[in-house]
Amino acid sequence: LKRLRESIRRKRPEKWENNNWVLHHHNANAHTVLASKNTTVIPHPPYSPDLAPCDFFLFPKMKFRLKGRRFDTIEEIQAESQEVLKTLALEDFQGCMESWKKRWDRCIHAQGDYFEGDGGNYEL
Repeated sequence: LKRLRESIRRKRPEKWENNNWVLHHHNANAHTVLASKNTTVIPHPPYSPDLAPCDFFLFPKMKFRLKGRRFDTIEEIQAESQEVLKTLALEDFQGCMESWKKRWDRCIHAQGDYFEGDGGNYEL
């Protein structure tokens, strides 16, 4: 956590100076440390694929690129996965964060009930 905070301070000084950053973290053991460092934490319900960026953003991209291919070794899978990750641009991650915000709103509006799909026409 100390290295993360230092990296944010060094790489994003505007975020650091305004204390304008939050950490999405769902590991219960770390919450007391984060609280002691006055780090804003976005609570995350356990086992919630609707709100897990890897589940709605990263894994589908990986699946799309790797689907239907045969690999002989774990190393081949790892190498191709790394290549897929290298193709992701900053805009992809920014879009992921915007989508994540919309999903928060949908989950709040649904009062935690299950919903399916991204619901592109969904408005609050």
